[in-house]
Amino acid sequence: MNKLIAVAAVALAAIAAFLLFGRGGTPSETSPEAGFARDMATHHAQAVEMSFTIRDKGPAPEVRNLAFDIINTQANQRGMFLGWLQQWDLSQTTDLRPMAWMSGHGHGGQPVKAGVMPGMASREELDKLKGLSGKEAEVLFLQLMIRHHEGGVQMARGLLPLSQRDEVTDMAQKIIDGQNGEIKLMTEMLRHRGAQPLPSIL
Repeated sequence: MNKLIAVAAVALAAIAAFLLFGRGGTPSETSPEAGFARDMATHHAQAVEMSFTIRDKGPAPEVRNLAFDIINTQANQRGMFLGWLQQWDLSQTTDLRPMAWMSGHGHGGQPVKAGVMPGMASREELDKLKGLSGKEAEVLFLQLMIRHHEGGVQMARGLLPLSQRDEVTDMAQKIIDGQNGEIKLMTEMLRHRGAQPLPSIL
């Protein structure tokens, strides 16, 4: 009986591994790794878009340097996410709703819902940023980017307990550390401009 139980346990583990990673030990279309890569690529793309918007307005040097760093870091990371999907022989787009991979695994008491990507700016907010100039544009950029980074941190934290792939968890931790550092920097920039961050989503 014990031997049968052990065999059954091994078989169930094999089935679970197949469902999670697919053939050859690579992630499947519906795996947390694939969902994280797709959603974070989309998330990073908006951060790059907002950074180009503020950069082109001729902001203060510290804001321009921050925008430059975000453009370079997140564009490079986005390339890695899309490269993973290609390496895993998975599509870069899917019919699955955004954040389906993380549904119910939110942190900080705020569970993430499928279809709602945390921290993303609305179209109206992006249009408002494009229409502002000077200090007002800097303040809104910093506020939107802090919230955007908080969403990225939430997504990366959500991935860590769901994956055992080193390249994915290492990148998630790098995002957590890097974006938390930039959140502190941007909060200080806002303080110097007499402004506060938007309500935190963490």
